[in-house]
Order: sequence, then C-alpha cells, then structure tokens
Amino acid sequence: MALKTVPVTEAAGMVLPHDMTEIIPGEKKGPTFKKGHVIKDSDIPHLQRMGKNHIYVLELSGDELHEDEAALAMAQAIAGPGIEYDSQPSEGKVGFRAEAEGLLRVDRRRLLALNLLGEVMLTTWHDNTVVKKGDLVAAGRAIPLVVPRQVVDEAVSIASNAGGLIRVLPWKIRRGAVLVTGQEVFEGRIKDAFGPIMKEKLKDYGVDVLSYSLVPDDAGMILEEIKKVLGMGTELILCTGGMSVDPDDVTRKAIEKAGATDIVYGSPVLPGAMFLVSRIGDVPVLGIPACAMYFRTTVLDLVLPRVLAGERIDRGKIAALGHGGLCLNCKRCSYPLCPFGKG
Repeated sequence: MALKTVPVTEAAGMVLPHDMTEIIPGEKKGPTFKKGHVIKDSDIPHLQRMGKNHIYVLELSGDELHEDEAALAMAQAIAGPGIEYDSQPSEGKVGFRAEAEGLLRVDRRRLLALNLLGEVMLTTWHDNTVVKKGDLVAAGRAIPLVVPRQVVDEAVSIASNAGGLIRVLPWKIRRGAVLVTGQEVFEGRIKDAFGPIMKEKLKDYGVDVLSYSLVPDDAGMILEEIKKVLGMGTELILCTGGMSVDPDDVTRKAIEKAGATDIVYGSPVLPGAMFLVSRIGDVPVLGIPACAMYFRTTVLDLVLPRVLAGERIDRGKIAALGHGGLCLNCKRCSYPLCPFGKG
C-alpha cells in the first residue's frame, strides 16, 4: 500500500486515505467523501467544485484488498441457505438478514476459526435462535481500510468449506397432534389447562393441530390414540403429563409400546427435567412434563424449534442443554432475549 498524489481527473477507481471536507457557507461543513471511499467517475466534477485538482490516494498492491471488496468477498462465502446480505458494503461492513422465518444455525467452530484470523470479523446471534423474515442475524467487516488478500482468502475458505457459516432452516413440520393424559382431566374433574398451551405453541410456528385429545392414565388407551394420530398423517406428537415416576404416570410406557426409538428421558434443564424425546419412524414424539403447564418457558421451548426444523435430537444434544439450561423464572419473562438456553 502506497500513498501518492494524482490529478483528480485520473483518480477514478482509487481509494481516499482520509476524509475530504466540503464547506458551503451557511449550509455545511463536513466530510462529503469519507476515508476509504473508492472514487467514481461521477465524483470527479464534485471534487473539482471543492477546489481539488490533485488529491492523495492509496495505491493497493496485488496482494491487498480494499475493505469493501474484502467484506463482500467474505459475505458471499459466509451466507448459507436462507440468508441474504448487503450487496453494497459500507465502510467495510456487511449485514446479514433472514430471508424467511425459521431457525438460525451458526457454525460456531468455524466462526471461531474466522475470528482468530485477525483483520476480519463476524458477529452473530446465538445458534438455534428463532428468527423472523428480515431479522438482522449477523454482521461482518474488514477491520482495517486495507486487508491482506491472504487473510480474506483464508476467511472465504473457512466459510465456503462449510457451505456458509450461518443459515436459516425453514420449518419442515406442518401437522401436529396433542395428547393430554390424566385421569382427572379425562373424567372432567378438572379443566384441561395443558392442551390449550401446547396448541398455542404449535400455532406460533405455523403448525396445524390435526388432533387434540384427552386420554386417561391407561397405557393401552394412550397407545391407541398414538396409533390413531399417526394414521391421520401427523408429523409430530406432543404427549403431555404422566412423565414422572408415580404409578399412575404411564405415558412413557405407552410411548415405548407404540414402537418409539431413540428415546431420551430426562434433561439437564430446569424447568423440564422429566422431558422425553423419541421417534416413531420419522415422527418425533415428545413427552412434556407438567412444568410446561405452569411455567411460561421450559425445555420444550429450547427443543421444539429444532425439532420443527427437522433436527434429530439425541442424548448428546439434550446433555449439552445443561450449560445455560437454568431458567431464573423472572417475574417479567423476556425469553428469548435472556440467558436461558444460550449455552
């Protein structure tokens, strides 16, 4: 990189090394062209009106990139499916936004590798965050005005080898069923408060509830209801209640008898220690403990979006929720804008 003086008429395509101030008496005094600006042909008459016949410019060598060029090259590699980015960087910065509602996934290992390079950076929302269309989910930039091409090439390689560092997964599950278990609810001794909460959670993600049923604490009847909703074409089953060790709590046994596999019972999350994850064929079956009826936010809110996005949840993924899995049950819940589930 070298600093040199050139006639303004020959400056197109060159980079300004400093702000250029324009003074219009009684109207303006401030930078019209900022440091790092790449001069265009259309800028030359304006510079001449400012009295600039010769200007200082930066001359880049072949192994250097201007901040905007570097930022754009990285953005193209960083953005995975479901992500759009600013096509015109500003001062070396690029914003990344969700193209549609879904689940943000961040390749944290490669994100760290990119940020260890120095001279370039990327910052994101937390992995597994539910996002809406247009949400700003990440921002990156070239830190100095001029960046070594080698650094940019390494950043591009890190991101492109992963098919992008950030992506938004669309919701894949669109049809669900809610089975509320409990003798007292089935017999009408108390009003069901569980089902409406589960239905509302599914509705928030655009899931149609094909079936909402009340079933007694009878493993055989729960089994038959599971078979029934599977026959209806449900893509997800939420079984509520009956998840503890009491003798009347038989929901887990019924799920097992229905042919569930990949069963994970218990989670290191509070509220939600007695949560269950399983599958019958390709249909996820979640066992929801009673805490989800009383607390606004539980383990279900951490796992459900991932299931709806098509992720298979195993014991390792459940175990990982222990870091950040303690909900503080704040009087005014601000989830997801809080530490819960942000391990």
